[in-house]
Amino acid sequence: MILSKKNVNFLETAITRVSVLDYTNPDDGLQFLIRFFNEIRPGKSKDKKNPDQNLQYAIRLLHEYPLLLTNLRHALFSQLINTDLSYAITESGIPLARGFWQEFSNRLKHKFLPALQDENDFLYVINRVFFKKNDFLWMEEISRSTWIQFFETTGLPFSVENKKLKLQLLSSLRVLSFQVAQLGLEKEVTKYIPEGIDENPFVLQNYLLHEMGKGLMEDDSAELLSNSIERVKKSLGKCEEAIQYIRENVSVKGASLTQTYILLIVSARLNRMQILLDALDRDHQFDTGKLVDFFLNVVRNENRKNSIREFLSQGVGYLAYRIAEHKGKKGGKYITSTRKEYWSMIVSAMWGGLIICFVAIFKNLLGKLSFAPFWQGFIYSVNYSLGFIAIEQTKSTLATKQPAFTASAVASSLDTRKTTGQPNLHNLAVTVSKISRSQIASFLGNLMVVFPGTFLLAWAYHAMTGLHIADEAAARKLLKDQHPWQSAALLYACFTGFFLFVSGIIAGYVQNKIQYARIPERMQRHPLLKISFSDTRLKKLADFVENNAGSIIGNIALGFFLGMASTVGKIFGIPFDIRHITISAGNSAIAVFELGIWNIPPVYLLTVFLGVLGIGFLNFLCSFSLAFIVALRSRGIRMRNYPEFIRILWRFFLRNPMDFVRPRKRLLSED
Repeated sequence: MILSKKNVNFLETAITRVSVLDYTNPDDGLQFLIRFFNEIRPGKSKDKKNPDQNLQYAIRLLHEYPLLLTNLRHALFSQLINTDLSYAITESGIPLARGFWQEFSNRLKHKFLPALQDENDFLYVINRVFFKKNDFLWMEEISRSTWIQFFETTGLPFSVENKKLKLQLLSSLRVLSFQVAQLGLEKEVTKYIPEGIDENPFVLQNYLLHEMGKGLMEDDSAELLSNSIERVKKSLGKCEEAIQYIRENVSVKGASLTQTYILLIVSARLNRMQILLDALDRDHQFDTGKLVDFFLNVVRNENRKNSIREFLSQGVGYLAYRIAEHKGKKGGKYITSTRKEYWSMIVSAMWGGLIICFVAIFKNLLGKLSFAPFWQGFIYSVNYSLGFIAIEQTKSTLATKQPAFTASAVASSLDTRKTTGQPNLHNLAVTVSKISRSQIASFLGNLMVVFPGTFLLAWAYHAMTGLHIADEAAARKLLKDQHPWQSAALLYACFTGFFLFVSGIIAGYVQNKIQYARIPERMQRHPLLKISFSDTRLKKLADFVENNAGSIIGNIALGFFLGMASTVGKIFGIPFDIRHITISAGNSAIAVFELGIWNIPPVYLLTVFLGVLGIGFLNFLCSFSLAFIVALRSRGIRMRNYPEFIRILWRFFLRNPMDFVRPRKRLLSED
């Protein structure tokens, strides 16, 4: 029988045991596992705080004491042969195919009243052994190599010989295969698989698996069985290639939440099938790493099985990844490498600044009109929207639009889905320096034109009409509104950064929707549009919608976010407004013209100027940070996995500080 239920020094007491654990007794085996993993779980004492060290210590004892290893193997085996593995293999950690919203509602119900669990289910064992809701956290802290060493020590990566266990694994494999075949026939998949494929790979794998199953149960020779399993594995590889093809073409065809959800399920089930095939194969070639990933995934899922946040993170996260990819691709054009690109960015930003000059003038003139608060905000919004659309359509640059796109480009360079091995952190440091100088170039280009340009337009307006854009009181308010501590300008700048981020998400979402729904093709086939336009004009219109609708909607959204902010603040009586660096610079220029530069204390004017720069910095920081966080999370990237990056970036900055401001005459190597 198992020793005392005390968890203290269980490993030390277990090595003194002289009897072998009976693997036909699941109760004793379960108690052994509970107490064994409790020794791995971090404790309050200093020598037990590190779970990785705890497991390594346990592995050393397993090597030193063969009886301890035998008992652990028997404990594990007792659970594998005496419980039902099917649900753990086919469903745990995989959202059910019944649909996104149905799965969401089921989790919501089970949040309040958890589902009843059968004691004969292997998941019951998982929940008893890893009973704390945060157990998955310390388990994920243990390095993958340590887990692999543990499983290889226990001998779990074995060729399955026990008939009952073999039947369970084969049954689970068949269930997964049928599910993959069914999902592979959904229109969200069949319409997007590569052209020229004679047979649907998702259906073909089911046929090959059926043939393999017959050979397994008829005890074919190891060679025949391995050949049969190899054919199934190749068919699964074809399925993975089809999924990858669909995902890679999302930038062209777009993605829906339903398609994203289906691909997520199919990928997870294909991965489970690979593990089961490895276990059933008699060639003793087992990918222990996949078993580790599966094990950790099951524990995490059981700990978080009713978590709404976890489910949304899995399902919506991949859609966010696709939207972020649209932004990431566009972000490349905002990153300069050469001096020519750098100066082109400045010139482009200067043109953008010129358009903002008119936006600032019109905004202040519209402020003279007597409208109800809502309509005042509405006409401000239209003014901003038209300005932002004009900048986009003239291929000019607005500095604050960059961060949402460049953040996705940076996150993309850390995406291991696109690269083999670990990302090159030195190259990432070089990319950050390029983004820094590109952002400086665009800010510089905008401000070089906005301040003097708006000043000249205010002078021209006064010269032609004899009227002032702002009287003395209004002009002083324009200056005060940009002052860093006499107003809430810096707080409002953070709100603007948030709106810049959200407008980028909206633009990416709309662009994705247009491509997934095939709007351009539908427009070209619309009966009324075909009658109204020639084929050439209709194609041009469809191409314009495809290439510009996302950015236009994003710019309109940003315009209304900025234009309606002060109206919302007035309606609710709260300090809520926006501060945008270029608009703030334009307002400051109008105020300086109306008051006269010699009538403004130099220190006050300098403080306002610094306030405008602070507004720009916070616009950038908030927008970039939010976009970067979303881009990282949607890709499943954790910066804590790259602790050395900050060190690499700092060393690169100390060696090449000017690279963050302007490009070198000779292009910096990224090798």
